[in-house]
Amino acid sequence: MTTALMLDAAWQEGVAHFNAGRWWEAHESWEDPWMRARGEARGDERAFLQALILLAAALHKRWHHGSLSHRNLFKADAYLARLPGVYGGLDLGGLRAQVWAALNEPGLSPQIVVAVPGEHAPAESTLAE
Repeated sequence: MTTALMLDAAWQEGVAHFNAGRWWEAHESWEDPWMRARGEARGDERAFLQALILLAAALHKRWHHGSLSHRNLFKADAYLARLPGVYGGLDLGGLRAQVWAALNEPGLSPQIVVAVPGEHAPAESTLAE
């Protein structure tokens, strides 16, 4: 993830929405940065944002529409597979595991925790109840 994305107000707003369980709003916040992340040089960033948008959509559809198919989670997997396990300080495998747990257990809320450059990454992902 580029420093520009980390500082982007829409990115930060999306993270705040996601962490508060407002998944549709997170999805909407990340649309603009995703649209701007075009071109080969920004391919990883675009895949990263697409994966997060799909993870948020999976949670929204599960808990606001009752969907049990998890289709968006499996679509997100295709984008996550293109990225390293930790991208821009975010443990993608840990986040994916949190989303899976939250899709199957009411009341769980996955959290996006991004390690700040120069600081140690969180020891493990958190899953708020």
